[in-house]
Amino acid sequence: MTAVSMPAAHSVQARGGAVSAATGAATGELPWIEDAGKTPPQDARALSKLFFDRLQVLEEGTREYQYARNTLIEMNLSLVHFAARRFRNRGSGEMEDIVQVGTIGLIKAIDRFDLSREVEFTSFAIPYIVGEIKRFFRDSTWAVHVPRRLQELRVDIAKAKEQLAGRLDREPTVKELAEHLDLSEDEIIEGMVASNGYTAGSLDLPGDDDGPATATRSYADVLGSEDPTMELVEDLHTLVPLLGQLDDRDRRIIEMRFGQEMTQSQIGAELGISQMHVSRLLTRTLTQLRTGMLA
Repeated sequence: MTAVSMPAAHSVQARGGAVSAATGAATGELPWIEDAGKTPPQDARALSKLFFDRLQVLEEGTREYQYARNTLIEMNLSLVHFAARRFRNRGSGEMEDIVQVGTIGLIKAIDRFDLSREVEFTSFAIPYIVGEIKRFFRDSTWAVHVPRRLQELRVDIAKAKEQLAGRLDREPTVKELAEHLDLSEDEIIEGMVASNGYTAGSLDLPGDDDGPATATRSYADVLGSEDPTMELVEDLHTLVPLLGQLDDRDRRIIEMRFGQEMTQSQIGAELGISQMHVSRLLTRTLTQLRTGMLA
């Protein structure tokens, strides 16, 4: 068993920060564990029962409570590493991130564990740890965010594909997937399209063209084009303050001609002036606006 000592005072280094504790009055009846993280699993199980029993009667927030809780976390981190190994090749999550998330699950399990249930803490904690890691992958590793419903549908479709492929000895059709999952074909298609958002390809990958001229061209070189409306946006931003400088009649004529697409005759009838007069006013106003934009 890991060596324990009973010095007058010591500092316990736990993940997430140092927790100071003194033995005797500080730790009550608990042994002092020099390095809880190096406790062998078989010893950790026996010591955990002792620490859980004491934790239930300690007042939350006290040094004694923090010592017991942090020691439990340190002693049982091996459970996190054990569970994290199942996910080491999944998605793009780094193992350090997976362990960190799994530790959150361990802490939740410690806070909710009750000795009266007569269940081994290991059996109680593993589902919490695995659940937290799965939630991390579900919520954080999609390249494009999609609704939770579609994330879960993606998993159901993947399982259905595997089952049906083994039974049919070929890839199942959308109709067969829909019948198997008791869903509509549109829902299956929606789930399959959404699954494309799980991972994203790099724009630096080589293009599909096998020709020698494009052998070294990436997707970034051939995808996308200049938006033809960008120049129009800039022109509109330039035009707005110039329109504000016009008098009410000229601005109204511009609005009727280009906003309402009225003819010069209709504008003249509306304003009570001749078509020729409207033409001269339009020519003068447009010249003024063009000059302002060019400036």
